[in-house]
Amino acid sequence: MSRIKETLENIGRRGEKALVPFLTAGDPDAATTVELIHTLIEAGADVIELGVPFSDPMADGPTIQAASERALASGMTVAGVLDVVRTVRQKSNVPIVLMGYYNPIFRYGPGRFASDAADAGVDGLLLVDLPPEESDEIHADLKNAGIDLITLLAPTTPAARMAELAGVAEGYLYYVSMTGVTGSQQVDADAIETAVKAVQDKSCVPVAVGFGISTSSDAAAVGAFADAVVVGSALVKIIEAHGKSADLLPRVREFISSLKEGIGKAA
Repeated sequence: MSRIKETLENIGRRGEKALVPFLTAGDPDAATTVELIHTLIEAGADVIELGVPFSDPMADGPTIQAASERALASGMTVAGVLDVVRTVRQKSNVPIVLMGYYNPIFRYGPGRFASDAADAGVDGLLLVDLPPEESDEIHADLKNAGIDLITLLAPTTPAARMAELAGVAEGYLYYVSMTGVTGSQQVDADAIETAVKAVQDKSCVPVAVGFGISTSSDAAAVGAFADAVVVGSALVKIIEAHGKSADLLPRVREFISSLKEGIGKAA
């Protein structure tokens, strides 16, 4: 069993829901990213999604696009992202999922990436632009390295395809709560609850819900039925607003703690 699945299932057995924050590696720089990850964990994060910056992040809204631009400007690379994970692993075993686009991984070399990522301590990989039907060239390498390939589902996913993907999922399923780009709308928990429950009925792994979650009440509403709650753009906005200032880590800690408290009320 992977560290991701084991962590989420242990949380589920306790009757709790997981908090999965997203941030972009290298925003504002590598050293601060390491500090941010430790702060997220201390504040209650159960799994970390760490963005691999890319120059053409087509599925992301302006907030995360800008984070990628800042990270690339700071010199962040795929190797640099792995170095961030390697540094975090000196103090923490919390599952880390790299999230991004296939082009940087392809250029790095899928087999080399899988080996280096496993060595660094990566637990999962989520590629938003790589359909499952086209994942063969990297999936085998990831499996051999013990890294979960996380699957995305959306409201537009046909029922038959959803059932097929849910039945072979690894780590967790990431259910995108709405169509469009990241950070574009506010989540409507009531509108997706039935769909998420249908996914859970078919899934062999926990189901995480993301997109549009920005407040403690959002987290509570989604945590009432999802196995895990993913928060991205709202956290990235705090990082953007405070940069390398002394206020950054306290503000991030306060925000994540409030989300964790909201999820706790939902459990």
